[in-house]
Amino acid sequence: MVQIIAGRKGKGKTKHLLEKANGAIKTAKGSIVYLDKSSKHMYELSNKIRLINVNEFPLTSSESFIGFICGIISQDHDLEIMFLDSFLKLAGLEGEDISQTIENLEKIGEKYHVTFVLSVSLDADELPDSIRDDVIISL
Repeated sequence: MVQIIAGRKGKGKTKHLLEKANGAIKTAKGSIVYLDKSSKHMYELSNKIRLINVNEFPLTSSESFIGFICGIISQDHDLEIMFLDSFLKLAGLEGEDISQTIENLEKIGEKYHVTFVLSVSLDADELPDSIRDDVIISL
């Protein structure tokens, strides 16, 4: 499953994502991973959540990003939820069509029973029609 928090830069998406991550730890039976473009939110997250600074890895395309996600899943069979802050930046999709990458995440999530919660720096009405139903918060 993919859930999207949509809104332009500076609208508070990261705050909502951090709250959801910290709230999820109370009910999660498996592990939780938070992907970000830096380690700056380390102290705002529960110490039970694994923070990964994606910029420490040489990802150059959305395909390499999906491979990176699969690598994380393959290393942790108890993975339940992945939070992806600044999704467009992390996946190398700024200014690109995100439909295929979201579809790939949907398939991966179904197969491995992982929920992906993404913050996307676009207004909900700018998202492709095929993924608008995935929006849980629009700022």
